[in-house]
Amino acid sequence: MTPSNLNSLKRRSVLVGAHGFTLVESMVALVVLSIGMIGTIGMCEWAERGLQRGALTTTALALVESRLEAKRSVSWDQLLMDDLDHDGKLESAMHDDGLQDDSTNGDGIFTASTTQGNIRLVWTVELNRGSHPAGASLATIEARATFRTIAGQEKEVRVRTIRANPRYVGSSVLS
Repeated sequence: MTPSNLNSLKRRSVLVGAHGFTLVESMVALVVLSIGMIGTIGMCEWAERGLQRGALTTTALALVESRLEAKRSVSWDQLLMDDLDHDGKLESAMHDDGLQDDSTNGDGIFTASTTQGNIRLVWTVELNRGSHPAGASLATIEARATFRTIAGQEKEVRVRTIRANPRYVGSSVLS
């Protein structure tokens, strides 16, 4: 083979390779692209579930904190009453009757609840002595919100605080 024939053979092989991709190369590229797209879609769905769970958790925490703040701001004698519609009038009494969300009748834990959207809010007041706020020196107030995520998991946000009876503040025995 002469050098000119060798050069023309090299030019032809370069030209043949420059015409485009083969069917096999195109199919491999399509498979790789499909795998990447499936992974991207899966990550988007995972992120959406996380954002939804975060938004519900934030809303539940705001409801719980709001309920605790309402219990802190009401006078001690009206600790077992609630203003659910935020109109300034107490219209709902907490119960210790073992019904609905109250687990045991007569256990000294007063319970009330409401549902807002898909969040169930339950709050309790436990007095350290007796069943009337006037006789107690401390009250443990707890609020919890439960909700279901898109994936069907049940989540709960729970906050608890202690409130002292202003008549007993400064006394030597709070028991």
